[in-house]
This record gives sequence, C-alpha cells and structure tokens, in this order.
Amino acid sequence: MLRTHTNGELRQENVGQTVTLVGWVQRTRDKGGILWIDLRDRYGITQLALEEGVESEEVREKARTLGREFVVSVTGKVAERYSKNAHIPTGDIEVRVEKIEVLNPAKLPPFLIEDDTDGGDELRMKYRYLDLRRTPVRNNLMLRHRMAQAVRRYLDGQDFIEVETPVLIKSTPEGARDFVVPSRMNPGEFYALPQSPQTFKQLLMVSGFDRYFQIVKCFRDEDLRADRQPEFTQIDCEMAFVEQEDILNTFEGLVRYLFKEIKNLDFPTVPRMEYADAMRWYGNDKPDVRFAMKFVELNDVAQGQGFPVFDSAELVVGINAATCAAYTRKQLDELTAMVKLPQVGATGLVYARVESGGVVKSSVDKFYSQEELQKWKTAFNANEGDLLLIMAGPAEKTRKALSVLRLEMGQRLGLRDKDTFAPLWVVNFPLLEYIEEEGRYFAMHHPFTSPKPDDLHLLDSPATIGQARANAYDLVINGVEVGGGSIRIHDRAVQARMFSLLGFSPEEAQAQFGFLLDAFEYGAPPHGGIAFGFDRLCSLFGGADSIRDFIAFPKNNSGRDVMIDSPSPISDKQLTELSIKTDVVVK
Repeated sequence: MLRTHTNGELRQENVGQTVTLVGWVQRTRDKGGILWIDLRDRYGITQLALEEGVESEEVREKARTLGREFVVSVTGKVAERYSKNAHIPTGDIEVRVEKIEVLNPAKLPPFLIEDDTDGGDELRMKYRYLDLRRTPVRNNLMLRHRMAQAVRRYLDGQDFIEVETPVLIKSTPEGARDFVVPSRMNPGEFYALPQSPQTFKQLLMVSGFDRYFQIVKCFRDEDLRADRQPEFTQIDCEMAFVEQEDILNTFEGLVRYLFKEIKNLDFPTVPRMEYADAMRWYGNDKPDVRFAMKFVELNDVAQGQGFPVFDSAELVVGINAATCAAYTRKQLDELTAMVKLPQVGATGLVYARVESGGVVKSSVDKFYSQEELQKWKTAFNANEGDLLLIMAGPAEKTRKALSVLRLEMGQRLGLRDKDTFAPLWVVNFPLLEYIEEEGRYFAMHHPFTSPKPDDLHLLDSPATIGQARANAYDLVINGVEVGGGSIRIHDRAVQARMFSLLGFSPEEAQAQFGFLLDAFEYGAPPHGGIAFGFDRLCSLFGGADSIRDFIAFPKNNSGRDVMIDSPSPISDKQLTELSIKTDVVVK
C-alpha cells in the first residue's frame, strides 16, 4: 500500500507516529511563517502543517507549488493541533510534513470541489468524475451501497435466491416505450431492453425457484423529470405459493428492516389504505400521510343555495388549512393562480375563514347565510383561526386539483419534513382503466395482474368490467410510490381472458407472450411479487428530491450523458453491419 493510514483515521492516540498519507489537495493556507494543507481522500480530511524553522525549507517550497486537486503522497509525524477543529473526526491532530511527493499534478478544476460548490448542474454533470469527489455526492453513493447490502442481507435471510435475468429481450406493446437494440446476426430484427424482468421472474416461479430477487437495471424510453431516469434500478422480487397477505408481510419486513438499519427508526407496522379511500380522502393513489388535511365533501351542505358554481358541480370538496385564517389576499390570490395552472386544471378556488368567536367569512358570502356557513365549519371540524379551501367541478378532475393544493399547503405549513417518514400500503386498485382516446381498456398495473377472486365474474359483462379490482398493492412513503406489485395470473384461461380485454387477438397474444402462456400449461404455481424503485428509496432515505443525486453517472433531463456525449451517431460501417439505413424525421 502507498499509505499507512487514511485521511479519516488518525486520532490523538496516533500522536508521535510517523505516517504516510495519500490523497488530493483540498486547499492550502499560506500564512508565511506556517503553511497548512488539507489532504482529502474518500475517508476524510487530514490537516498537514509546515512551519518555518521546523520543517525543511525544501519541503516547504515544494508544498507551495501544490495546487487544488494535486494527487500527493506525504510522510510525516502526527502531532497534536494547537487549535482543534471539532467539526471533523481528525480535528485534534495534524501531520508535520517531512516529505512530499507529487503523484500527479492537476489542472484547475472548473468548479470548487467543496460541499457547497459554485458549479451548476450541467457543468457538474459534464465533469461528474470531479463532482463525485465532493463529500455530499460521495455520501449519497455510500448510502446507496449500505441500502443495497441491507436489502441482500434481509432477503437472503428470508431464503430468497438472487438470479440474473436477460438484458436483451423481446419488445412488447404494453407500458412505456422500449429502448431497442438492432441485431446484427438477425437483420431487420431488434431486441428490447427490459422495462422490468416481469415475465422472467414469473417463469422462475414456474421453474420452482420459489423465492427470487435481484437488484436490477431497467430501461424506459419516457419523458424525464426529477424522479425519473431512462435507466434505473429496481429491487425485483417474486414468491410462489403465496397470497397477497404473505407478500405484504414479507416486504413490510424489508421496509422496517431498512428503516432500522439505515435510519435507526422503528415502525411496528405499516398501515394499509384502500385505493378508493386514498382517492376520496387525498385525491391520488400515493397520499402523503405525514399530515392529515383530509378532503371533506360538501355537496350536502354547499349546494342548493343559489351559487351556480357549486350547484352545477358533480363534486364540491375542500380541505381545512388549520391556523391559516390570517392569509392575506395576496397569498390567497397566489393559491388561486396556482390551482388554475393548466397542469393542475381547477377553474377557481373558494375560501372561508373561521374568525374570532367562530364566525365564518367566505369569498361567497352573498350566497350563504352565517347559519349555512356554520354547517361548513362543522363539516370541516374547523376551529377559530382555520382557513377552508374549497373547489368544485367534475369529481375526478377536482380531486386531482385539490390534491395538488393539499400538498402545497402541507409544504407551506412545514408538515412535509424530510426527516419524518410515513410508509403506507395502498391496496385493491382497479384492475383496468378505460382510456377514451384509445377506445379500450388498459391494465392499471400490467397484463399479468390477477383480478380479486371475488371480482372475476365482473369481467363477464361490459357494464361491470371497470368495477373489477386488482389483487395489487403499492408501497408509498411520504407521497412517493416506491414499490408496487400484485398476485399474478397463473391460469392460462384467465390470462387469455385478460389479453382479450386489453385488445389483443389470440394470435397477437400468442406472438407476444406465447412463451409465458405455454409455460402456464406445465404446472404454474400461484405466485406474486413486488418491485421497489431502488433509486427512489435511496433519495427518500437521503432526504433528496431527485434520484439523480444517488446515481453515479446519471443522464440529464434530455436523456443525455453530457460527460461522455451520449447518445451519439454511429459510423456508416456500423450501420451497414446492422443492415440499417437511417432517415431521421425531426418532429
């Protein structure tokens, strides 16, 4: 080894020892009579000291030539610091330098390699290998490593077998767009990169593996945002001879284990919520339950009083923003403008304040007597000082808009603390959803999700198909869906029926999924599973909004790796080998 110790290792008990350290020059501070150098590696920072009249002038002059990010080796004696630094583990000592060797000089970095850097996102992504030297970024990846190790320990202890599945697979029409890979040996034909190992893990259950998992790369060609990347990582799991309760108990155990191991938090249990209740109370299927602020439906008390907006609405619904009655007109106008944004979709916002003595004052007072407004107060269980925010319109659209407003108010009131965690199972999703533009049903989860056994008969009539529930479940933490799964269809006839409902002809189903349908004829066990978004789990545990911070070499929002300039054109020779001719049409 080129070193005797790391830069995070030396303590008071090492005083007097001669050591050799290696690393990068973080910064130098030259006070004339004494020169200090902070030497950094993955493990920490050690201060080096070169004092006039103590260390040799030759070594001091060499030290003065060192620039930021030079890679050096130093040998010297550990000494107690005169002025200690309680903010770093090595803050009680320094190394009095006897020898310096420059292992590699460095150009001046394009941004500061500091915790608080002056580099913008795009610049840091271009020089990601430099950004990875920063402590916060390195800590994110160390957290990711610890979580991966904890996942493996837990699942190994539950008798799961880690099995790798193929990366070059068959393209399927369901779900997001596939990334495709041309086959040189099969001209005109393409592989797809897996959006998930779904069919393979089901085949492993048919093969008798009983309990499978892998931490696996997946790929989706979709528009990007803070919590999406074109390539991402899943904790992918499947179990045979199980029911929904077995899956929930097993993977609730995983979640509780991770919280204990990584955050030292104990969760005796993870609550469960019906999908229908999540939509009714919170307006979405991944509610943030760190705070209450449940929806209150007001049709019974707000309609029939001559206010056309409410009287004509399918749903009148609101939230109680406790303690916010003092909001100014400017603040209320800001909220109204936000909910009227196209991406939110509300047509307006009605508000009512509970003032001194319990009197309710609203923005629609001319339509409602104080007696009627008191009914609003009762419905919301509101107290003096509370602010009632109300929307009206088509039920689904209004709930979605109110959900956005609820989250905004939770943020403004400080109720969405990143150090507070509220895991939740959401269960019993609809099996199918009808997309008007497409004129057909789509699977709410995927085509292999089993209906609830009690709801199988609902698939026999067009009038009741939409009422069928899926044997499916999602894990939500702090309003973020971090995992989802289902009990799978293991009967060929039921699977064929599902494909038919999704618009596949028998021939199309056989062409796309024949290998799976055929496997079901050779003794497929009842089985089910779940997949967790590993990047999202890491970002939640790390208190960050973007999964990009927990991926070593992420893409930007255009799906590009600006560091290696990818994607990029390939040569005509490569295209010829692939029997491909390009004719790019710019949309």
